[in-house]
Amino acid sequence: MTSAARLWVFPLATRLAYTSCRRTRQVPSWRHYASAATATQEASADASEAEAAPSIPLTDQDEARLRFQRNIGVSAHIDSGKTTLTERILYYTGRIRDIHEVRGKDNVGAKMDSMELEREKGITIQSAATYCDWNARMPITGENQRHSINIIDTPGHVDFTIEVERALRVLDGAVLVLCAVSGVQSQTITVDRQMRRYNVPRISFINKMDRAGANPYRIVNQIRQKLRMPAALAQVPIGTEDEFKGVVDLVRMKAIYNKGVKGEEVTETDEIPAAVLEHAQEKRAELIEQLAEADDELAELFLNEAEISVKDIVEAM
Repeated sequence: MTSAARLWVFPLATRLAYTSCRRTRQVPSWRHYASAATATQEASADASEAEAAPSIPLTDQDEARLRFQRNIGVSAHIDSGKTTLTERILYYTGRIRDIHEVRGKDNVGAKMDSMELEREKGITIQSAATYCDWNARMPITGENQRHSINIIDTPGHVDFTIEVERALRVLDGAVLVLCAVSGVQSQTITVDRQMRRYNVPRISFINKMDRAGANPYRIVNQIRQKLRMPAALAQVPIGTEDEFKGVVDLVRMKAIYNKGVKGEEVTETDEIPAAVLEHAQEKRAELIEQLAEADDELAELFLNEAEISVKDIVEAM
């Protein structure tokens, strides 16, 4: 699979317990009260510790550093390409020199698969964390800003879902990886439910666009129907399957191509292929419509049929 074979998607009580028992098996009232007293003491002790915890104010240097630092998790159904995606991120940011596949012929394995059993089976068993630095180009100003990113690669197998649960507690955001052929699967729904529980914002990443049967538009519909989330494409593909060449950025309306043996040469151009230009304009209008439902300022511009700039779209996203 080439490194360009991907596509981004922008996704938009008290309990009552009833018990019955015979008179001979009733719990003594003193034990019941003792348990309640113990729980009250523990709760008060926790509250006292919370009040006694020191509060350390952040300096200007701390705020400047944290502004460009994020904890990002990569989660998905098994065999959707989470570890492969993380491997590419590490390569393009300069953290590793070579790309190794999860089940490559060189028997090296992916960098994030540190356990011998993971390399042997080709699956992620334990969450792994790493970091990288990324010089991102701001879509509004065009300036390059350096961001420090902590990446957590999580397992996709249902037997190791507790690892995903632990990782989600410390994340600022997550990438939900989806296969362009299989789409939303059972573990995808489980991971999405976990992200909702911890209020983790996320974007969807449609992987394996070069495989036979790849259909990103069907995946977007599955996100809306199965995950019940408003979603819209942030990029549209230039070709699919074996004719996949690149993507069109719907925010800036630019064509992006990955060239070279490993796709390390990223080129951008304002010349969008005529075969996808009209389709890209339709999907851009759909993206703006979905964002207008979540952002009041963009909704006002949309209803007044005013011109919507790149800045308006970026701020709404």
